[in-house]
Amino acid sequence: MEQIQHRNVEVRGLKLHVAEIGHGPKVVLFLHGFPEIWYTWRHQMLAVANKGYRAIAIDFRGYGLSEQPAEPEKGTFKDLADDVVALLDSLGINKTFLVGKDFGALPAYLVPALYPERVSGIITLGIPFIQPGLSGVQNHLFPDGFYITRWQEPGRAEADFGRFDVNTVIRNIYILFSRSEVPVAAADQEIMDLFDPATPLPPWFSEDDLAVYSSLYEKSGFRFPLQVPYRTSALDYGSTDPKISSPSLLIMGEKDYFLKFPGMEDYIRNGTAMKHFVPDLDIIFVAEGNHFVHEQLPDQVNQLILSFLDKHGI
Repeated sequence: MEQIQHRNVEVRGLKLHVAEIGHGPKVVLFLHGFPEIWYTWRHQMLAVANKGYRAIAIDFRGYGLSEQPAEPEKGTFKDLADDVVALLDSLGINKTFLVGKDFGALPAYLVPALYPERVSGIITLGIPFIQPGLSGVQNHLFPDGFYITRWQEPGRAEADFGRFDVNTVIRNIYILFSRSEVPVAAADQEIMDLFDPATPLPPWFSEDDLAVYSSLYEKSGFRFPLQVPYRTSALDYGSTDPKISSPSLLIMGEKDYFLKFPGMEDYIRNGTAMKHFVPDLDIIFVAEGNHFVHEQLPDQVNQLILSFLDKHGI
């Protein structure tokens, strides 16, 4: 980990925190989800750098060591996509592979939809391509205690999280979202109440890992992370029928709770609707994988990523 270099890069008026390792001519840019941060890609960054790629992971605006936008409540996914392209410009990178996890998959697809010449290939984990005009999360099909519904309500997650220190909040979310069931609270509960304090961290996620995450969220807080992804619905591909021409790979854990979203497992396993928009798409399921499959089973995921890069990194 000491080999990974850190710096701030000016991007669209904000300083973004950039972690980087490797000096190859081919670039892989990693985009985190929630409650993640650049550090979520520690295993993958080392693996691709060791194979001759330049690996870059960022903290999105408003996350971790990156600066907060002036008006966080106006943030959208397009802001993140535009940040990615501006970052590539700042670093003098013409083209990159994009690897996006959780909500990081959304800008990973927005960038090639809006700026196709900048992307060599796309790998997403945990979330597939979401069709334009449709909500990937149909809250009305869940009970009222569905975690996204709760977190979309202004002030509710802030009050829920505010009862605990940041370390406890991140611990709780990592444990809850490592399970195969969708987090849903009862009427008299908040999402943090679903956590049993006696539950240990997953074996692949150490107290030291938790400390890194906690230190970064103590810096940024949760103001922007609650806006993007949870309180913005703006997913504008610039077209109602975008075609993502870049080669793409979706990696899903068989035990990822996201597969329990209504209609989602059929949408992913069938693949036909997705391939209308992303014709050059492969889908791979990892048998024991959960929503954090890249941290849970890094060797397996690294091999899938490296095979994709080797195939398309001509």
